[in-house]
Amino acid sequence: MSQNSDQRVINMSVNVKRVISQVTDPVTISWHNINVLSKSSAGLLPRLLKRKSKPAVHILKNVSGQATGGQLLAIMGASGAGKTTLMNVLTQRNLGTVKVKGAVKLNGKLSDMNSIKALSAYVQQDDLFIGTLTVKENLSFQARLRMDASVGKEFRNSRVKQVLLDLGLTKCANTLIGSPETEKGISGGERKRLAFASELLMNPSIMFCDEPTSGLDSFMALNVVEVLHDMAQSGRTVICTIHQPSSEVFAIFSHLLLMADGRVAYLGEADRALDFFSGLALNCPANYNPSDFYIKQLAVLPNSEQQSKQKIHSICDQFANSTYASEALPKQTVDTNGDDFDRLTKQERGSVYKTNWFVQFWVLLCRSTLSTMREPMLTKIRIIQTIVISIVFGLIYWQLEVNQTGIMNINGALFLLVTNMNFSSVFGVVNTFCAELPIYHRDHSNGMYRVSAYFLSKTIAEFPTFILIPVLFVAIFYYMANLNNNFEQFCWCALICVMVANSACGFGYFVSCLSKNINMALAISPVLNLPFMLFGGFFLNNDTIPVWLNWIKYLSWFYYGNEALIVNQWQHIDKIDCPHSNTNKTLISSTVAYSLQDNTGTPPCVPNGRAVIRSLNFNEDYFSRDICLLLALIVGFRFVAYVILCIKSRNKH
Repeated sequence: MSQNSDQRVINMSVNVKRVISQVTDPVTISWHNINVLSKSSAGLLPRLLKRKSKPAVHILKNVSGQATGGQLLAIMGASGAGKTTLMNVLTQRNLGTVKVKGAVKLNGKLSDMNSIKALSAYVQQDDLFIGTLTVKENLSFQARLRMDASVGKEFRNSRVKQVLLDLGLTKCANTLIGSPETEKGISGGERKRLAFASELLMNPSIMFCDEPTSGLDSFMALNVVEVLHDMAQSGRTVICTIHQPSSEVFAIFSHLLLMADGRVAYLGEADRALDFFSGLALNCPANYNPSDFYIKQLAVLPNSEQQSKQKIHSICDQFANSTYASEALPKQTVDTNGDDFDRLTKQERGSVYKTNWFVQFWVLLCRSTLSTMREPMLTKIRIIQTIVISIVFGLIYWQLEVNQTGIMNINGALFLLVTNMNFSSVFGVVNTFCAELPIYHRDHSNGMYRVSAYFLSKTIAEFPTFILIPVLFVAIFYYMANLNNNFEQFCWCALICVMVANSACGFGYFVSCLSKNINMALAISPVLNLPFMLFGGFFLNNDTIPVWLNWIKYLSWFYYGNEALIVNQWQHIDKIDCPHSNTNKTLISSTVAYSLQDNTGTPPCVPNGRAVIRSLNFNEDYFSRDICLLLALIVGFRFVAYVILCIKSRNKH
């Protein structure tokens, strides 16, 4: 590395210490007799299938420990040792699928979910960001939502600038974060530093980090752990899980918690761990990484599982009866019935949000708008796609004539408008919420914003797109197809298409909130969409739908949109030319859809637009009803999607 690079690293370390020196009161966190069991799979489906439910698995077994201000505690262990589960208990996150007994205390007092959120910060293993934002914008939004409302704008801006400087992010402050899968942005090391910067803004007393060195090279991993060490030196309590660090990184940790098979194998000063194992006749070879040695001793070997578990239990038992345990474990004990933990984690004690609803909504609206404007599929590509498709369809349906042969073509063109509005809208938003679900769960768990503020901001930010696209499509296609050239009918057609697009958009939000990921959303969207399209009045005449399926059409935006467009097109057309009008052929009456063919086999003519409407079993008097019910679907689908998102948020806790 060059001299300038070395100097930059040194300067960054000095600056980090200056920022981290601004600390709040030190906090000691302790956990007492923690037992975690998985919930059994007993339920309706296993009973119906006459299957036995899986028994509960004992994940953590009487785990106790503590970490005080100034300590950098590393939680280590082999895979399946219980590291992540213990971290979830301490942060009181992701506990919906397990049952927890025991207690977690802050400075000797029982903690609840709100107190943990208020005093701690949690850096997850995966660096979750909105890729269309810049580094500085991300920090600014974090500061606006997570700092107290009483904090002034100047202080927030100065805090963002200081954190950017101290974590070496100034040079990429105006660079888009990007996404490793789709769009190139900042590097992996910069993403990890940005994750730390987002939490350092809040100046937390406790810092939880899940695998902070994951995906980093050895130098950057060392740099990240040095930052954690400096945070601990400033008086914070820093707890992190880590998987087999290098010897240089391991030497930085002040305290160590070794876990094996859900039990504590060692807790105490990291330097004394070798002495404990030596007392068990387990000596670490010279010039051997201690972390690798500990993991090897506590791992369950595939070919000797029984012997490995006996060895692990022996180590854990001897630690529990040693002086190391009496010095490191918390002195206070609690009842293990779990009532306190369940009661405190499930109740809400006041609001944990730093800002009010209106501030949350405005900030999220700005963020969503920026993200929407910078997303190429929602701007340039979608507009170009709309123009191209509308021209192609316009050429196919070029200058349709209002005559007996043109009736079917015009009706097909109108239904094409409905279907195009549907598919472009549904697949345009079906990934809106499921793609951001991990980011949303993290932010919501951190107490940044309410579900309602997030949902409303996302839908409003995308709303202009689903006005512009339908109007643009109709403006090109309508006159190319030579539909009813009355300007009032054109305006009504554009409005109906906008409402159909937003009804389909609401359905897309519903599917997105219902799905766990994008693949699931894309898989179930066509399946759920198809019945609504079949009962839209084009593929099936409404008069022939079975009674027991008739209810589906009343939830179909295809049905209301198609009927409204048909009525709008035909209700003012008083005459349709008939090629047989000068012969003895009979004209169809204006009140009957179709009549029997005459003895020559020639079908009768449709005399006017009202007869066309009745031939499809539509009613021109239902036009206002269709508009109102489209509006109801726009609101209804969004409301159901919002309820599903609320349920997911509650279950996540």
